[in-house]
Amino acid sequence: MVSGYLLVLCLALLQQGGKARADPPGCINPEAVRVAEEALEQINQDRTNGYILSLNRLYDLNQTPEKEKGVSLYKLTIDVMETKWHITSRKPWKQCEVRDIGDVPVYGECELSATFDVEVKLQSYSCAIRKVPPTAVVSVCPDCPTADNPNEPVVKETANLSLQRFNEESSLANYFTLENITRASSQWVVGPAYFVEFTIVETVCSKTTDASELGHCPPMDCQFAHRGFCLGSHLDHEEQFEFRTSEGKKNSSFKNRKPVDVTCEIYEPQAAVVTEQAHAKFDGVHGGHQHDNHTHLHPHEHMHSITPSSDVTVSRPRGSFGTVVDQPAPIRSAPAASSCPGPHRHNLGLDRLKL
Repeated sequence: MVSGYLLVLCLALLQQGGKARADPPGCINPEAVRVAEEALEQINQDRTNGYILSLNRLYDLNQTPEKEKGVSLYKLTIDVMETKWHITSRKPWKQCEVRDIGDVPVYGECELSATFDVEVKLQSYSCAIRKVPPTAVVSVCPDCPTADNPNEPVVKETANLSLQRFNEESSLANYFTLENITRASSQWVVGPAYFVEFTIVETVCSKTTDASELGHCPPMDCQFAHRGFCLGSHLDHEEQFEFRTSEGKKNSSFKNRKPVDVTCEIYEPQAAVVTEQAHAKFDGVHGGHQHDNHTHLHPHEHMHSITPSSDVTVSRPRGSFGTVVDQPAPIRSAPAASSCPGPHRHNLGLDRLKL
């Protein structure tokens, strides 16, 4: 009799609204992982500077079902790592390679809230990131490059020399100007070697502009201006150096300069991509249509590879959902949710550093 009463009582406590209460999802729950992945994609699309962040693991979560609206509100803590791709590229984070131990890696955490029904919708986020300490890198890779201050004169010189070489060798119609130095590092090779990453923007000056006027070339102030992301290096060596083009011809403009190398990716402006998509749709309906060229450069004129910006719709102005700041690692409390934290996707061999 007593056992029967206890059974009925237990069933009553377990049921609410005619159905049993489900356990809250943990960090290995497929729905929670999907929310984390898609919310991070929207975080990257919202940002206006810095590098694309990649998901390392889901650290903790809280889910609140809203039965009236048929949606769930997720509050997540995720661990992230910086990739090699700048925000300018607008590439999906799953297509971006995480910086390894030799690339001055950056890691951090994001607190975010997002709703989920049929799709994930980011509500807000706050991220804190930081470079892996040099001592941690040196202990694993003594010869790897170490971070430098982007404002150092030698770093600025490396960026300017790299951009100058790009402008002289590229087949693009207009000159580009330096927009922002985003990262810098150095390493001893046969002498000090400096590495710099920087963004560039198209100017109003064509390649026919006289060299004496190049110092007065303002950036193109319109939505169809091309932007790019460059990797430059400068070997500070006392010996003279002479560049040769890919055809083996001497490049007299670089004679007697220090060795400089550069690669740049030029991205089609989002306005041009949207316009081209609209024209393509119109052409498909009307069987072909001649239209004005709204871009300043045709894609086939680009000497370097082109990655059009991804077509992700942002309902609010970029930068309005949250922030990403450079901060020291916080003291973290243990996760509250079950099966949390989730597994790491990266650790770079730095087992003693909690990435």
